[in-house]
Amino acid sequence: MNDWSIKEIKRQAKDRLKVNYLKSVLVGIVIAITTGGLFDSTYSGSSMSTSSSSGLKDVISGVPKNIMFAIGIGTILLIIFAFITMVVIKIFLINPIEIGCDRFFHKNLEEKAELKEMLYSYDKGYKNGVKTLFLRNLYITLWSCLFIIPGIIKQYEYRLIPYILSENPDMDSKEVFRRSKQMMNGYKWKAFLMDLSFLLWEIVGILTFGILNVFYVNPYKKLAEAGLYKKLKEI
Repeated sequence: MNDWSIKEIKRQAKDRLKVNYLKSVLVGIVIAITTGGLFDSTYSGSSMSTSSSSGLKDVISGVPKNIMFAIGIGTILLIIFAFITMVVIKIFLINPIEIGCDRFFHKNLEEKAELKEMLYSYDKGYKNGVKTLFLRNLYITLWSCLFIIPGIIKQYEYRLIPYILSENPDMDSKEVFRRSKQMMNGYKWKAFLMDLSFLLWEIVGILTFGILNVFYVNPYKKLAEAGLYKKLKEI
């Protein structure tokens, strides 16, 4: 069963996208929103005029130092609070949705998957899913902080974790990691080449200000990734 090609996986992804297009696009939008990749912002606030900047400096210079210190501390605390809030949302809300979205695209390879699959992890194995994806993100972050290349390798090694959880919600975290590592063994480079094959689509997506990504590229890529999981599971 290891006689498969990237072209074959991408052809299947295109076919299945046509079968359940609208729902696939909607799930792709959810993924893009939760990962912050829906549209790229091109606005920059660095164009403040010199006169405005000098006026701001005059206002700041007239504020007592103790008040400026309090404002500075408050700003730091606000940033810390916002960061912690984002981390909590990522761990407890977004990660379970990732499992559900991957379940949707995997099921969509065989049937017309329903949008309710996105919420699957909230009903099945929620705590285990939260724990496992937290560990995945932690390990990838630590490896990336130490060395860039090993961090990328770990991303591919752990790539199938959400798919495995989408079918085995109560599987022990260690076993999920072991199975993803085993399935990707010898296929990380091929998975990288598959990602690279979407480069032209990504460039065109940028030229369309992300519109093409939303309505075609994102769901197409996710279906291809689901196809990769399906093939590796059969080996």
